[in-house]
Amino acid sequence: MRHMSDLPGRSDKICPDCKRLLPRTEFHSDRRRTGGLAFYCKSCANARSEVSRRKRGVSPQRRSATPVGQGLKWCPDCEQIKPLADFPTIRAKASGRHSYCKPCHNDRSKEPAQRLYGGTREYHLRRRYGVGQKEFDELLAEQGGVCAICERPDPEHLDHDHRTGWVRGILCFNCNGGLGQFRDSPMRLARAITYLRGTTWQRALIHPGVYQMCSPTRGRPPSPRS
Repeated sequence: MRHMSDLPGRSDKICPDCKRLLPRTEFHSDRRRTGGLAFYCKSCANARSEVSRRKRGVSPQRRSATPVGQGLKWCPDCEQIKPLADFPTIRAKASGRHSYCKPCHNDRSKEPAQRLYGGTREYHLRRRYGVGQKEFDELLAEQGGVCAICERPDPEHLDHDHRTGWVRGILCFNCNGGLGQFRDSPMRLARAITYLRGTTWQRALIHPGVYQMCSPTRGRPPSPRS
């Protein structure tokens, strides 16, 4: 049963914990609840949060020693007050921003990868493709250290079958992107080859060691410049 103070448009609300009738500004926003406000007032919610943190063995929440103005936010890691734009966005929090600023947030994201895998590169390969840098280097050595398609040296992109996840080879940026644009479809690639052969000047062998340039079979020449 909804309390009358929870109805939209009311200017005050009763906190069921401290039993006080308080302005709606004394409650955190909560889009999931009717009326858009949290169940408990800010002071009671903070007290309950601290009790829960102590039971779970979590260290007390740190707060800024100086007041934080409108449009600003304090980062607990670097202990600096920064504009809200310096914090990553997140829909799950009422403030719409992460607790840590972007540099600190990125460092925290890299820490598990460094600790568990020795670096973000190994973490990325293991998480997405199921192989590590060792397997990557072995596969590249089997290809002679070049892209499996254009043979450009030192390719860096691991190609895989998006349907099965099977690793296929190491490609350069352009070849890997090209396969993706053609959606890994041999039929589309074959049609592209047919299209290029019909619209591009070709060098045809007419005698041993003698070639002749043949014009496209379809298409139209560019308009003469005015």
